[in-house]
Amino acid sequence: MFTGIVEATGRIATQRERPGGTRRIVVATSLPVGRLPVGASIAVDGACLTVVARRAGRFEADLGPETLAKTTLGSRRAGDRVHLERPLRLGDALGGHMVAGHVDGVGRVTSARRRGDTLRLRIAAPSDIVRLIAPKGSITVDGVSLTVNGVERNVFSVLLIPHTLAVTCLGERRSGDRVNIEADLLARHIDRLISQRGPSRARR
Repeated sequence: MFTGIVEATGRIATQRERPGGTRRIVVATSLPVGRLPVGASIAVDGACLTVVARRAGRFEADLGPETLAKTTLGSRRAGDRVHLERPLRLGDALGGHMVAGHVDGVGRVTSARRRGDTLRLRIAAPSDIVRLIAPKGSITVDGVSLTVNGVERNVFSVLLIPHTLAVTCLGERRSGDRVNIEADLLARHIDRLISQRGPSRARR
């Protein structure tokens, strides 16, 4: 589990195709990843990956077919910056919200507008994700825990404060950019329970 509070940014150093439709990425970072055990989890732009090799200043992870299909990581290139977060430990403060690191899908930035020292992003999301997004609820965008300001049809908006702009890459996002989205876990489970009840029982 994660919280959506980004610890650091890293840069994709290299990536290469591997057998079985997978891809190996190497991420350079200032995080002390050299002390992470092989097999540990780490969130990269909101996607939970497994550390398969590491040394001081960088780690390696494999992107499986599902990750390549459902996230933006398949389109990342060497030199791109990414958000990094190590897993939540028992006793850690929950500064954001409960994040699984299981990206629900990819959204697209429709506008990025500066308002003083803040930035408002409007993001179009797939219909099966929009139904799980509510104003004042939580949302994870590229691994960053944010509060939803509003929802209009298939577009939701978030406001990035100066601190978020300083410690994440979201200030670099522009109209047309693709972003990873994970809906709130609680909303996802409630939606699942309601859909299992069926329309006739839900009306009672």
